[in-house]
Amino acid sequence: MVTSPTCPAPMKVTSQGLWQGDDPLHFALPLLILQTCIVIVFTRTLHVLIFKPLKQPRVIAEIIGGILLGPSAIGRNTDYLNTIFPKQSLTTFETVANVGLLFFVFLVGLELNLNASGRGTARKAIIIAIAGIALPFALGASTSLVVHATICKGARLSAFFVFMGASFSITAIPIVARILAEFKLLETEVGRMALSAAAINDITAWILLALAIALSGSRSPLVSVWILLTAVAYAALLFVFLRPILAWMGRRTVDGSPVKELYVVTILVITLASAFVTDMIGIHGLFGAFIVGFLVPKEGLLAGAIAEKVEDFTIGIFLPLFFATSGLKTDVTTIRGLRSWGLFLLAITAATVGKVGGTMIAASCCRLPLRDAVTLGFLMNTKGLIELIVLNIGKERKVLNDQTFAIMILMALFTTFLTTPVIMAINPRRRIATAPKQRTIEQAGMKAEFRILACYHSTRSIPPILNLIESSRGTRHQSLIVYTLHLLELSDSSSAVSLVQRAQDRIVSFWTRRDRTDEIEVAFESYQKLSAVSIRPLTAISNFDTIHEDIIKNAINKRAALIVIPFHKMLQADGSFESLGHKHQQINQRALDFAPCSVGILVDRGFGGTAHISASNVAYFVHVFFFGGPDDREVLTYAAQMAEHPGISVTLIRILPTSGYCREDNIAIDTFKEKVVARKGGAAKYEEVLAEGKEALCESIKMVKRCNIFLVGHSPPVNPLIDRTDCTELGPIGSYLASSESSTMASVLVIKRHAPQGDSLPLSEKLVEEAAYVDN
Repeated sequence: MVTSPTCPAPMKVTSQGLWQGDDPLHFALPLLILQTCIVIVFTRTLHVLIFKPLKQPRVIAEIIGGILLGPSAIGRNTDYLNTIFPKQSLTTFETVANVGLLFFVFLVGLELNLNASGRGTARKAIIIAIAGIALPFALGASTSLVVHATICKGARLSAFFVFMGASFSITAIPIVARILAEFKLLETEVGRMALSAAAINDITAWILLALAIALSGSRSPLVSVWILLTAVAYAALLFVFLRPILAWMGRRTVDGSPVKELYVVTILVITLASAFVTDMIGIHGLFGAFIVGFLVPKEGLLAGAIAEKVEDFTIGIFLPLFFATSGLKTDVTTIRGLRSWGLFLLAITAATVGKVGGTMIAASCCRLPLRDAVTLGFLMNTKGLIELIVLNIGKERKVLNDQTFAIMILMALFTTFLTTPVIMAINPRRRIATAPKQRTIEQAGMKAEFRILACYHSTRSIPPILNLIESSRGTRHQSLIVYTLHLLELSDSSSAVSLVQRAQDRIVSFWTRRDRTDEIEVAFESYQKLSAVSIRPLTAISNFDTIHEDIIKNAINKRAALIVIPFHKMLQADGSFESLGHKHQQINQRALDFAPCSVGILVDRGFGGTAHISASNVAYFVHVFFFGGPDDREVLTYAAQMAEHPGISVTLIRILPTSGYCREDNIAIDTFKEKVVARKGGAAKYEEVLAEGKEALCESIKMVKRCNIFLVGHSPPVNPLIDRTDCTELGPIGSYLASSESSTMASVLVIKRHAPQGDSLPLSEKLVEEAAYVDN
């Protein structure tokens, strides 16, 4: 008698524990937790140890990690596979992964802003995107005929044709943005064009995927037509009825107050409901989630607030699970024999030639330089999440068999991996052979313009920076130009697309839009209108390990005489400082080491209060400690600039040297006394103090009563005033004034004068972009 095979019983959710005889690996929840931990730890380890040093995006590690955990490598051990990833657990595992995927696709739609680029860039981007889609689609479709006739004969040809063409045409916009940020190309013409073209490519990829799914769902062409028409009608309904509701929520989200939880929950529930409807239509739930994200208004704070709440957990936890499910379905061992490997090489060649060639032809027609055209071509050739979505859906719908699926997964990996080394070879950063012309505050005083590059991390740094700028306005015959550089960290969990588009939108709106809602925009624009100072916003988006290069590049390009950077510690309510992290401190230290001009580190203790003070209300007391040396002479020049403001009183305290006087120091002191003290009267004072020894010097500093800000040099000829400090970038006097031992509540500006050594910049890491990529 023949017995029919029985399916394994479904897993219960939770166990009662080992002490009561239950094996947790036979229950859904503990097994899912273990699977999640293994996937995340394994893929993160691969990324940190292998792929991050190679400057590869994390998606490479996650895809390869999933493949290694599957039947291609570790999964060849059947005991491991049946214990950690048994077949009866995969339904739960894939369901959780796909729920996370729904929200990630929602984030993709949330970040997609087709209005982010200017008209000139948009027109070229459309041409490049069309060419970068048409040629690879044609080559992919042609390749599908060969693959279908050899190793995938059972698939429906029309669906297979579209799936292959779509997979060849896709560009991964998150990976493009991250590579651009890694190579400091975000703010260049090629960077803006790559993001715009990738965004258009993204929309087209979703349309092609919808077509492929509709064709794969039924043998009847009429049913496929009905699926597509219903999907288009549903998207139109969402545009007509849902978009105004989301826009109303966006208008109700005002700056300075948190986004209402009700709005966030409502939008996420709508996302799930929309995914259910599109799945019911027959084009997969991902489309419903993507459309809702795309319709959320990009202006204002709503989109950014939702992304911040959803992004970390979705990208950090759920997305690696989806890559793992793809890896568990991939068996590289199915690619065997010359025919299979020949098809693999054919797929790589067709995909690369189609994408790179099509993009290069279009870019050349748009009169882009050859290097830019090649760079764009390889950037457009990157694959990512949507590629995996296409391939996974194709496998689910029986359009792709195991061998074809493995070939296409490896093709996506190879083309994406290839992008970084090619970009590195095409766009090398060159060393500066000779130092740029020396720029100091003293030299700026002899010119018609005084240029400052003011860096900041958050809105909390804006009031002290504006008050310092107001104090630096100087004489009427000299114009003050301030470049404000917003330093944004591109971490592994943050979205480069979202950061770039928000930064570009902020700069565009600063110059053109009337309805400003961003607090930074309002603060800078208001100050520019009330003063004679020209404010020009800039943004640097990079890993904090290399963001000092953006500071240096902008200081060189904008010909700044002074860089102002906030201290890496923030003042707390009890008067103590809390560190923002070692990375922030390293930024300051590297800026001091590499800068092409003078640098000031601002230790803020509420300079001017929590808001910008208008010129008529400025009443600051500035104290300068002068020990001697080039840094102190630079401080003295800056103090003379500040003394020209009618609301500022400056007191110069010279700590008399115990052994001899420097001629340059004496000249600087005499000049200050003649041009500032003599002319300003009681608003400028000069004092001399003989303070021998650390205790006497500390006591002299503590004697200062009315002071808003101290100006000190970075490296005066004096011994440290405190035994231990973790703020060596402030120098001996600055470290003491920023410590709790000084008992002062005044802010501190520590200035280091630019002093190039010989004909080259002082350190080996001084790198800037090629001249062709400098965006002035």
